[in-house]
Amino acid sequence: MGITDGNKKVMDRQVYAIDQVIFREGKPGNAAYVVQEGKVEVFKTLNGEEEVILGTIEAGGLFGELALVDNQPRMASARATERTVLIAVSRQTFEKKMSGSDRFIKAILRILLGNYRTVVRRAAIAEAKLKEHGISVDD
Repeated sequence: MGITDGNKKVMDRQVYAIDQVIFREGKPGNAAYVVQEGKVEVFKTLNGEEEVILGTIEAGGLFGELALVDNQPRMASARATERTVLIAVSRQTFEKKMSGSDRFIKAILRILLGNYRTVVRRAAIAEAKLKEHGISVDD
């Protein structure tokens, strides 16, 4: 089931089961997602095995948008933590909307997101190192 603009489908409605992976870290990002119902956990995998939870996205939240803006691979993985309904916004729709934006604003946005990717990567590594020493950052 999709959302249309005239006769053209601009967004897809997708349903995920508990623990179903939505996308994987390192893969190309062709859509951003809005959580309509349910919850999504965003996580990084360090050293090929240890998962660091970056956050939980609930109804109304957006995730996966970074890959659309800077055209880089996914910086993290995402999975449903319960039955989840998502609205997927395609790269094509996103780029069409962005094409009318000021080039300066687009450049600033790409720089900000590059900085954000660096901070998240470093934070995930730091959290994993703290966990190795029995220190939890969730306390």
